Amino acid sequence: MAAITVQDLQKQFLVREKEPGVWGSIKATFRPRLRQVDAVRGVTFSVEPGEMVGFIGPNGAGKSTTIKMLTGILYPTAGNAQVLGLCPWRHRQRLAFRIGSVFGQKSQLWYHLPPADTFNLLARIYELPDREYRRRRDWLVELFEIGGFLHTPVRKLSLGQRMRCEIAASLLHKPDVLFLDEPTIGLDVIARQQIRDLIRAMNREEGTTIFLTSHDVGDIEQLCRRVIIINHGQLIMDDSLNTLRREYMPHKIVRPETGRGARARGDYGRGGAQGAGVWHETTG
Repeated sequence: MAAITVQDLQKQFLVREKEPGVWGSIKATFRPRLRQVDAVRGVTFSVEPGEMVGFIGPNGAGKSTTIKMLTGILYPTAGNAQVLGLCPWRHRQRLAFRIGSVFGQKSQLWYHLPPADTFNLLARIYELPDREYRRRRDWLVELFEIGGFLHTPVRKLSLGQRMRCEIAASLLHKPDVLFLDEPTIGLDVIARQQIRDLIRAMNREEGTTIFLTSHDVGDIEQLCRRVIIINHGQLIMDDSLNTLRREYMPHKIVRPETGRGARARGDYGRGGAQGAGVWHETTG
């Protein structure tokens, strides 16, 4: 049985619009103007157990919306989906015990408390037996090398340290599927590589199914053999990474960039940054 099955999944939002100024606010109060936004339009795909799949596309393509529906946070407008045989929005509580999720821009760690306190809280939420929890926690602490700051308030951690704790927290209950929404956003080159190595290790050690979205080409190239591309809410490609390289990225142009203009880019179709943001690779 597939770990994730999605059939004709759709999501529409109604967005309120208003003209600028006080008069625009008054008009919007009494005569609201609504615009329909099709965030996800008829997406269909499946993911097998143990796969590491890259789910990519530009900003606003519908990636995060899709993940939120697959984790039960959002109800779809139409379509069907199953994760581990459960409908996410109908069986959200049961599914929560079998999946993990990390949103790169939203933390599940308590900001003013050390990660150890969040780990203890999550153990209670997931109803983990104390002995099993401690054994699992100690193994993750060693694997992710977070023992040195496990008792340091989250607000005092670097972004790389925090993301390692975020992923460790999402794995405490040994989920079968892990949803990662831009887990390396804002990290430096070394921290990004550490996160990739840890994700790869969890997939290898426990066969965890990884569903990954990222704007960093390096994440996709190093972790995923299969890529699903979405744009304007529609699935436009579902194939192997090798096919994507062979048919759509036949060559690379490497150019140096120095001075204030040097910055790391991760835009699709313009290439991924290598090193510290001085060398840029453009695929064509």
